Amino acid sequence: MVSAMMEPRWWKLEDSGRARCEMCFHGCLISDGGNGMCGVRFFSSSDGFSSPYLGRFISTAIDPIEKKPLYHWHPGSRIMSLGSAGCNMTCPFCQNHSISHPIRRPAPSELREIGPESLAAITKDNGLSSVAYTYNEPTLQGEYITAAAPVLSDSGIASVIVTNGIFSSSLCADFSRVISAANVDVKTFNAETYRRIGGCLDTVMSNVESLLRGGVHIELTNLVVPGISDSIEDFVRMVDWIAGMDRRIPLHISRYFPAFRYSAPPTDVRVMEKFCSYAITKLSRVHLGNVR
Repeated sequence: MVSAMMEPRWWKLEDSGRARCEMCFHGCLISDGGNGMCGVRFFSSSDGFSSPYLGRFISTAIDPIEKKPLYHWHPGSRIMSLGSAGCNMTCPFCQNHSISHPIRRPAPSELREIGPESLAAITKDNGLSSVAYTYNEPTLQGEYITAAAPVLSDSGIASVIVTNGIFSSSLCADFSRVISAANVDVKTFNAETYRRIGGCLDTVMSNVESLLRGGVHIELTNLVVPGISDSIEDFVRMVDWIAGMDRRIPLHISRYFPAFRYSAPPTDVRVMEKFCSYAITKLSRVHLGNVR
């Protein structure tokens, strides 16, 4: 069972009587009976702030580590993957929209509850030594992840997140202490475009830099979406930023295919190759994804 220590931590009650969620940069101000934009964190004047999806998962699978994608952290291994419900961005091209932005939000009881000790046992029973929180936006499970990580670590199991990177600086500090590796999806390097899809470039950059300083293994993904993230000027600035941190940080340049509410044709492979040609002049670990 999920213990009381996983009650929501990142929130506060405002003088107005509404709750301020502090899980991510949005800082949603939630009225009585409402929820944050992620759809999984709630406030009630009678019951307080709650996140009933903590420790509950829609999907569990055993994946190759390269699927995260993590190519330079325990390559060739397999990892226990968990996905839950909700997301705090509104990308129209979301490939996992059925759980991130479902037509009908599943009730918490429809998800499988997995306590940290059970997760450790399941992972060990499958001969695995790492767990990834992935598929939807995993940092919405922040309280669970930070509470479960020490339990997993005691069993020799590492914790990994695959994230959009817009979580709060407070959560980032906790992640730096308990997460071994992360793949962060840098959606674009244009602040206005980020804003339109519900994110914040400055927050992503700050969190990546903080996780690196904390010793977390970082790999970055950039999905090249026509009309959203296919500007060579923005891409150049992103690569230069990465190189300024460490030219050995892996960059996964991934090809878009139509999904969810976005119907533009798949990314032109020539654009992908152009981006790759520039990236390899500055970075030592560049990978093209979904091109074949």
